[in-house]
Amino acid sequence: MTTVGSRPTTRTAAGADATDDARERPLVQVRDLRVDYRSRDLPETHAVRGVSFDIAPGEFVGLLGESGCGKSTLGNAMLHLLDKPAYHAGGQVLYDGRDLWQLPEREIDRLRWREIATVFQSSMNALNPVMRVAAQFEDVMAAHGWDDAADGPRQQRIAEVLASVDLDPARVMRAYPHELSGGMRQRVVLALALVLRPRLVILDEPTTGLDVVVQRQIVNELRSMQAELGFSVLFISHDLGTVLEISDRVLVMYAGELVETRTAAEIATDPLHPYTRGLLGSFDDPRAETVSVAYIPGRPPSLTLPPRGCPFAPRCPAAMDVCRTTAPPVVTLGPDATDGAPAGPDGLAAAGMVRCHLFGEGPGGIARGRAVETRYTEVPAWSDVRAATAGTAAEPLVVVEHLHKTYHRREGWRKVPVHAVKDVSFTLWPGRVRALVGQSGSGKSTIAKILTGTERASAGTVTVGGEDATALRGAALARHHADVQMVFQDPFSALNPTKTVGYALSRPLRNHLGLQGHAARARAVELLESVGLYPGEAYVDKLPHQLSGGQRQRVVIARAMAPEPKVLIADEPISMLDVSIRAEILELLATMVRERDVAMLYITHDLLSARLLADDTMVMRRGEIVEDDATGRVVRRPEHDYTRLLLDSIPNPFDLATPGHAPTEAQLDRAIAREAEAVDDVR
Repeated sequence: MTTVGSRPTTRTAAGADATDDARERPLVQVRDLRVDYRSRDLPETHAVRGVSFDIAPGEFVGLLGESGCGKSTLGNAMLHLLDKPAYHAGGQVLYDGRDLWQLPEREIDRLRWREIATVFQSSMNALNPVMRVAAQFEDVMAAHGWDDAADGPRQQRIAEVLASVDLDPARVMRAYPHELSGGMRQRVVLALALVLRPRLVILDEPTTGLDVVVQRQIVNELRSMQAELGFSVLFISHDLGTVLEISDRVLVMYAGELVETRTAAEIATDPLHPYTRGLLGSFDDPRAETVSVAYIPGRPPSLTLPPRGCPFAPRCPAAMDVCRTTAPPVVTLGPDATDGAPAGPDGLAAAGMVRCHLFGEGPGGIARGRAVETRYTEVPAWSDVRAATAGTAAEPLVVVEHLHKTYHRREGWRKVPVHAVKDVSFTLWPGRVRALVGQSGSGKSTIAKILTGTERASAGTVTVGGEDATALRGAALARHHADVQMVFQDPFSALNPTKTVGYALSRPLRNHLGLQGHAARARAVELLESVGLYPGEAYVDKLPHQLSGGQRQRVVIARAMAPEPKVLIADEPISMLDVSIRAEILELLATMVRERDVAMLYITHDLLSARLLADDTMVMRRGEIVEDDATGRVVRRPEHDYTRLLLDSIPNPFDLATPGHAPTEAQLDRAIAREAEAVDDVR
């Protein structure tokens, strides 16, 4: 075998490049790891299939891929935390030269948290709700043999690690989890993973569900701590921008296999595998003059019976006949990715690798593969496409004037007002989309609740179709509920898991349109086909767990359109979806607005999706609208400092910002800290 290339650089405790000697002794060596899911009633699923890679001391490695590709299963296997029906089917996980799958359970328990720590997916729910934060740290320290004499006083260490993630120890240590914001809870969980000074930290989707400013803050803290303390990281995520921006090296995973492994800079600027190219096509800089994103059609294959050839072939625009019949070779990459050779028996490469027939074997293979054009379906910014021709209806459909909403919370014997919405006014027009952008807790969802009639305003008016919606009762309120429908954030919890898709669609058809029986079923089939689920008959009797995330969100949209609404409120409808299918859902929402002539309020913290979908954008901060204009103007020429903070917090591994526009990391950290202090003052 010929291997050409140099190893990528890594961060160390001193922030310098790792030495060649350290590279010869990886902290973690994964070799031909295989994990299966076995059940009495279902066929065996091969979730992780022959995965091999190394992690050097002090290296930050990102693991990127769609949901269901095996990322979390791989992370759990590295932690020796597989529960039935998952089984270790073969391969090694060597930590500091010891195979974790050959060690006794007692030795594994000693290594966990002390040597190898983790932040699990949905970690904001990992804290015990009835224990104060300090007690939860003490629990972990006691369980893993913390010795105050040898390791230092516990309270001092807890305060130290909380301060390292930019939390106030005096306040946070005595708090219960529900008294902290989502971002603060996430930082507590990160501190909990670091309290015993581990050498390896596995982070599974640690920023999913957080708004962009909190994401940026946590990523910056994590990166600075890792550089200072020198621990190794495996960062598992489907958040393309964050993974590329923070990682030294990136592993791209598809259908249980690694398909490309290279430095983050190489993947960001010159992706090779068609799947990697598709993932990168789903990201763009919202500040660019023209914006478009692509989506990868189809879904990953079932791994109960893996395909003979390349598992990506059915979705690949560059697939050849050999791709469908023969497993692709693993090809090593040279320093400039200009030459290649078959990888060794463990599938590792010195500088990187790609698993693809396009690149062939031997000299010239990489150049041949790069020359092949890989094009996916592109979705341009809808407001850009229609800007020149779009008209405006004679009258707005929804008029919101001087809206206020005040809640009260109890502090001891006193009731303290919390002003969630303060003097907000805007209009919604038929056939147009208005985005409402802001951080979590800014008041966006409160406005949605007032518009749908599930929450009453403290002051102000909401007029829908000329009728005051703030004073509706009885039958008039029921009609309002039919006219104003909601697309919820989480498609996985928005549908009853015990009821079929047909049942979910029949409820609004019966309640608002009076359809039952065969008429309701026929209309449900039409609705499913209108959101791209063909043929509708194939989906109407399915249960939610039989659908992918994108398919579930299409069902949620179909249910919202069932009563033929005039207004659609979409509350973070793509935040829980893979980047590869977000553009597909945005295109569907744009089509619904255009064809049904509905007015849409699109609630998000993602300015890229707002740029793609919305005609106009409002920016909300601490209950107030601080900026409101055409989307292109708001995103490309922001006037308010808070809007600029939201834009600067977006991960941008491609460095497309206008020269001189992007802030330094120190400037961004200071702006984020000021905003966090302001939010804390409100609380």
